[in-house]
Amino acid sequence: MDAALITASLELVAERCADPAPAVYRRVFDQSPEMEALFVRDRDGGVRGQMLYQVIETLLDFVGGRHFAVNMIRSEMVNHENLGVPPQVFASFFATVRDALREIGAEGWTPAMDTAWDGLLSALDEAVPRAPA
Repeated sequence: MDAALITASLELVAERCADPAPAVYRRVFDQSPEMEALFVRDRDGGVRGQMLYQVIETLLDFVGGRHFAVNMIRSEMVNHENLGVPPQVFASFFATVRDALREIGAEGWTPAMDTAWDGLLSALDEAVPRAPA
């Protein structure tokens, strides 16, 4: 996993899109339509935006010093399950984020970025126990 390439991919997306949350959650709802009902009160997308911000902050910590990322992900797995998010939906979220970001990055997204994200997703699977998809 190449932290510099993960960071570069996030910077690429930031240059192209002020708010990637709609693209990420569109993918989530396309894959798991039942999840959209959990956001009934999030009329302006603010909750989704804040959640994605925390995900990106957590991923940056994970590829960096890992001061809080693993425990944050573990606790959010439990929190989300208590909110009605099945473990397999939670487990697929990081790949969904990658896919949405790749789409936003378009031609600027490189094969090396894909490789870095593959490494990140594998490292997450090793560090945090996940439910089978």
